[in-house]
Amino acid sequence: MKRIPKATTASLAVSAGLIAGATFLATPAHADPGADAFVGALSSAGLGGIDPATAVSVGQSVCPMLSEPGQQMADVAAGVSDALGRPLGPATMFTGIAISMFCPAAVTSLANGQNPIPFGLAGF
Repeated sequence: MKRIPKATTASLAVSAGLIAGATFLATPAHADPGADAFVGALSSAGLGGIDPATAVSVGQSVCPMLSEPGQQMADVAAGVSDALGRPLGPATMFTGIAISMFCPAAVTSLANGQNPIPFGLAGF
């Protein structure tokens, strides 16, 4: 039987304690209210059953995709469909909710009568 020196055993115990403590401290103290509101809006729209972290990640990717030159909303919805593994109809609804929740500049522009996204080019 191989003996482990006491100093090594003690340092392993300390290391394990530090890792456990770091893991505990790394967990968020509270969830992001914007993310919670987004997941709630999806659920209210009948788009439940999506992993919340995945939903938020995909939702937050919508605005940057829309801002790319020449990008069309239909293409973004198709990308969302692929990312979520959902049909295009629900993915389009998801995309609209993501825009309303995560793209405040686009929503403000629309409220001011401006069109930040060329919907005519997007197939709408």
